[in-house]
Amino acid sequence: MVQSVRIGIDVGGTFTHAVALDGLSLAILGKVKVPTTHQAPEGVAKGIIQSLLELLSQTRIAPDDVGFIAHSTTQATNALLEGDVAPVGILGMGAGANAWLARLATNIGHIKLAPGKLLTTYHRFIDTTTTPSDSAIQEALGELITRGAKAIAISESFSVDSPDTETRALSIAHQMGLPATAGSAVSQLYGLKVRTRTAVINASMLPKMIEAADMTEHSVREAGIQAPIMIMRSDGGVMDIDAMRKRPIMTMLSGPAAGVAAAMMYLHISDGIFMEVGGTSTDISAIRNGKALVKSAEVGGHRVYMRTLDVRTLGIAGGSMLRVHNGALVDVGPRSAHIAGLKYASFSEPLANPCVRFLKPCPADPSDYTALSDGEGQAIECLTTTCAANLLHLVPDDDCALGNQDAIKTAFDVLGNLLHISPEKLAEHILQLSAAKVIPVVQRLLADYKLDPQIVTLVGGGGGAAALTPFTAQEMNLRHSLAQNADVISAIGVALALVRETVERQIIHPDADDILRIRQEAHSQVQKMGADPSTIEIHVEIDSRTNVVRATASGATAFATGVQAKQELSLQERQQLVANSMRVSIEEITLAAQTACFQVFGATTIAKRLGGLVKFKCHSLRTVDASGIIRLQTQNGIVRLTTVNQAEKTIADLAEEHSQYGDAGRIIPPIMLLVGPKLVDLSGLLDITQVIALAKIELESIPQDDKIIVIANL
Repeated sequence: MVQSVRIGIDVGGTFTHAVALDGLSLAILGKVKVPTTHQAPEGVAKGIIQSLLELLSQTRIAPDDVGFIAHSTTQATNALLEGDVAPVGILGMGAGANAWLARLATNIGHIKLAPGKLLTTYHRFIDTTTTPSDSAIQEALGELITRGAKAIAISESFSVDSPDTETRALSIAHQMGLPATAGSAVSQLYGLKVRTRTAVINASMLPKMIEAADMTEHSVREAGIQAPIMIMRSDGGVMDIDAMRKRPIMTMLSGPAAGVAAAMMYLHISDGIFMEVGGTSTDISAIRNGKALVKSAEVGGHRVYMRTLDVRTLGIAGGSMLRVHNGALVDVGPRSAHIAGLKYASFSEPLANPCVRFLKPCPADPSDYTALSDGEGQAIECLTTTCAANLLHLVPDDDCALGNQDAIKTAFDVLGNLLHISPEKLAEHILQLSAAKVIPVVQRLLADYKLDPQIVTLVGGGGGAAALTPFTAQEMNLRHSLAQNADVISAIGVALALVRETVERQIIHPDADDILRIRQEAHSQVQKMGADPSTIEIHVEIDSRTNVVRATASGATAFATGVQAKQELSLQERQQLVANSMRVSIEEITLAAQTACFQVFGATTIAKRLGGLVKFKCHSLRTVDASGIIRLQTQNGIVRLTTVNQAEKTIADLAEEHSQYGDAGRIIPPIMLLVGPKLVDLSGLLDITQVIALAKIELESIPQDDKIIVIANL
């Protein structure tokens, strides 16, 4: 079992969870939780270390058996919210006639992080028309430190094209013992002001994040674990600890990323809406074609050059309390039992002589939140969404949210009598009010990313998943599922997350060579961080509005096969799986194409638009891998089985046959390749020459007569 254990540690708002997984079967070998150490001098790093040591002690896993260890961190996010960042000295630089513009663009002033929280900056500018000496740079850096800077951001105009002066200044700063970052090191995109702002925020985090990283690494090595240490990124992947020391900004806003990683890697969601339901809040995000959906990040209302998951957070969750006004239930949440310091009725014993009392969980809250007291008048517990879901039998028997029905019925009887409503009607009303907050967010995600409700699954994770997910799905007529081990799903996601890196360049009219160069850079970076080359998959996309070419590479350090998945499904069982997914009978399913690693099934289905007013026939496809997992859902597509030596012609023919023409010119259909065990996504490219160029790279090491599958999404 050497090097087969994967450890994931997720830092939550209340608890830090750690899990150990068998890397082959994905079976849980052990799990622990400790209180998150927000207030400790060491920050959340202390809880990370505590959970790791307790996990190793509980499971008796030998350090040599650990092949992968990763953790999430809220340290960067907390630093921004609380203003606990280092003052930054900005060394701006520029040359020639544009030097005065560079001076203005790099002097960005103080940055608002949160209400009442500012990041202080100091500015010094060097005109680089004449190459500055080392002593001039040292003098400028020394002045910034004297003025109060604790970290340095170095930013020069056009450094993305010529970073030499920035790189030299960064080296000098490091020689002076200063935590520092350079604009060209955090982003290769044009836009001096935004690049400077990104570098400043990154630099402000360096002192504390480096300290936390050093402490974590020391403790992991002291425990005898020699596996690479990975940290969760904001885009759902992980990076190694050395990369985090240089770009801690990449961990910013990464809290929900672990749950989304689990939805993709553990639950194998192809197209879905993932709801991570905690006790106080719910994070909602979308997954399309097995990939998390990301957006540009903002800090204090200002854009920065980094990508983060598009996560929508709501103040409704498993522990949300009820509000009663004028004898009627008027709202659910946003305050939770956790905030009020109360127990859930679900997880208590029936109260003797219970009665309803009203309270204000926080000083500024209304006084109509309900609680239940014992005969002595002391508030002890409250009814929550979890209690309502339990009463309506929406919580599975093996779910962590399953409650004590006797206590739940007692509590609902008391409040129901007060409101003159049956317990069941009260529970239903609670969940209707809760779902009414979730549904608009889910609908916006479906619309924003053009997800088809007919193929989307609403997936619930987190300890409170059963409280919201089943009822919301019922109200929206969506399929739903609850994650196995929902209470530790984020820690599982950390353990299974892929090494990831994104390379971005702004290129007007990029040609095939430009795209291949950026693709290779992304590939090299994840390989340097330990990704096995055989597992690396790269998605290239081109934004025609901003001329940004973006290559995102993902790969595993130790491939987890997931033996627990259905590997021995018969053809009929696979057809039934696909029929259930398409909502058609098994007789309508046909096998459209297959290779050693994939089978593609098809059926004629009816697609609906405009709320069902418009209906049309389409050819739906489902791609099933060797483990019996649906990897790709295509609502309307064309599939071709071909060989490597015929791939270029097959792709060109599909593009020619199914291109559309409009004011923007020719629009080719999104193309996917199934090559060996890999699903190669070529859907982000603009023209057929780019698609074929990347396809050639993906196929260059494959025998010419090997079968591959080409899918065009219509």
